[in-house]
Amino acid sequence: MTARFSDYFNFELVFERIPKLIRYLPITLELTVASMLIALFLGLLIAIVRVKQIKILNQIAYVYLSLIRGTPLIIQLYISYYGIPAILRMINPQSNITTIPGVVYAFIALGIYESAFTSETIRAAIQAVDRDEIEAATAMGMNYGQILQRVIIPSALEIAVPGLINSFIGLMKGTSLASAAGVVEITYQNAILSGRDYRYLEGYVALALIYWVLTFVLERIQKVVEEKIRIPEKAPALVKEEVR
Repeated sequence: MTARFSDYFNFELVFERIPKLIRYLPITLELTVASMLIALFLGLLIAIVRVKQIKILNQIAYVYLSLIRGTPLIIQLYISYYGIPAILRMINPQSNITTIPGVVYAFIALGIYESAFTSETIRAAIQAVDRDEIEAATAMGMNYGQILQRVIIPSALEIAVPGLINSFIGLMKGTSLASAAGVVEITYQNAILSGRDYRYLEGYVALALIYWVLTFVLERIQKVVEEKIRIPEKAPALVKEEVR
C-alpha cells in the first residue's frame, strides 16, 4: 500500500490544533508581561548602579550579570522551582509550599534571567543621553532622581525601546520552558495534545504559526511605539529679516 502525504503531515490537523492551543495563550502572555516587569525593574536598578559606578554594588552587579548570563534559562527555572521552596522551608519549616503555584517560580526565574539583558540595553541608552542636557539640569538644581525622571529616561527611552521590545519577544519565546516549573502554557499543552494523538509535527507547526503571528504583531507595535516616543529634531532657528 502506497503511503500518502497526509500519513506524515496533515494540514487540517494543524488548523484544528491552533484553537486548542490559543486557549492557553493568556497564560503565556501573562507570564511574559509579569516577567518583563520584573526584568525592567531590576534592569533599571542594575543599569543605574553600573552607570554611577557605585563601588560595592557595581561589583555585585558584575557577578550577578556574569552568573545569570553564563547559565542556561532551563537550569535557572529548575533552581527557582526547587530552590525557593527549600529556602522557605529553612526560614519556616511549617510553611505550606504546596499552595504556591508554579507560575510564581516561573516568572521570578524568567524576570531575573531577562534582567541581565535589559540592564545592558538600559545602560547603553542612558550613556547615550547628551551630557549637556544632564549638566544643564544639574545647573538648574535638580537632584539625580529628578534628572533621571525628567531628562535621562525620556531621552533614553527612544534609544532603548527597540532593544526592550526585542527582549520582550525573546522572553515570550522563553516562556516555552516554563513547563520546568509545572506551568501549562501553549508549548506544554501542545506536548500534552501531541502525546494523545501522536501527531507531533502538526502540533509543533501549529505552535510555530502562533509564535510567528505574535512576533509579527509585536514588531508592528514596536514601529508604532517608536513613532510615538520619537523626540522631534530641533527646528532650525528662524532668521529675522533685515529691516530695509
